[in-house]
Amino acid sequence: MTFVVTESCIRCKYTDCVDVCPVDAFREGTNFLVIDPDDCIDCAVCVPECPVNAIYAEEDVPASQQDFIALNAELAPQWKPITKTKAALPDADDWAKLVDKRAELKR
Repeated sequence: MTFVVTESCIRCKYTDCVDVCPVDAFREGTNFLVIDPDDCIDCAVCVPECPVNAIYAEEDVPASQQDFIALNAELAPQWKPITKTKAALPDADDWAKLVDKRAELKR
């Protein structure tokens, strides 16, 4: 099993979650993070760190977000690991309040 980053992260990219990951499973894109399912050890320490509640256990991903399971797996090998907290995107607080952000994802 693995954990999955979902739509709420798009255009926010808060990185509080990466500092607590014991296996450095997070990968960084331009405006989104993913979790590498091959590296994730299912420890759940990242979940409470996400200020926008974007991280779910794979079996708990909401029905409307199921496509993010495959998306994390697809993008993880393409993106570089991120292991330390960075500043969120400049307008992250504005985007954190929005839904339906899939079209904003930069691959």
